[in-house]
Amino acid sequence: MSILPVYLYNHPVLKKKTEPITEMTGELRTFIQDMFDTMYAADGIGLAANQVGSSISLTVIDVSRADDDEDEDDDEPVIEPLALINPIIEYFSDEEIDFEEGCLSLPHFREKVMRPDAVQIRYMDIDMKEHTIEVDGLFARVAQHEIDHLNGIYFFERLTSLRRTLSQKKLKRIIRGDIAPKYSVVDASGKRFDYSPDDDE
Repeated sequence: MSILPVYLYNHPVLKKKTEPITEMTGELRTFIQDMFDTMYAADGIGLAANQVGSSISLTVIDVSRADDDEDEDDDEPVIEPLALINPIIEYFSDEEIDFEEGCLSLPHFREKVMRPDAVQIRYMDIDMKEHTIEVDGLFARVAQHEIDHLNGIYFFERLTSLRRTLSQKKLKRIIRGDIAPKYSVVDASGKRFDYSPDDDE
């Protein structure tokens, strides 16, 4: 298991559109597992490859541990942890939901974002087999958030111009390093800061 540092807001890798993956390798399989481990260690439910410094079209998602207020139907099937390679959203529902989002690359910054409630996604699995799934609720939201990352888009760019303006103070705090999340990070300049549980004592 290897925990990777999360790249923070304003690092160039987060604004660069990722490259498609053409083949599966042992190294890539290990990287995918490292992404899951990193996401769990940071208490996240989604993570894109460029958030850990790799500009490839890959995201991992696990909403099973989320305290989800958006979906209250206990009969909803639980989607297993999933790695999506080269994901593309092919369909957006007309119904949109306003729901609060956060991001490991934007620690302690949360805002409500309006997104379609359901999407259809085409992707490849870790065996490079193609699938198409239709998802709604929290999984659909996280998938849209992470696929945005793969296209160099932050969630706050989906806000109204007024809310984006009001968020500038929070973004400046992240750039200055005023925010200290409980996971290792790489700042906009490329400097790494390692987190240790001992830091909390």
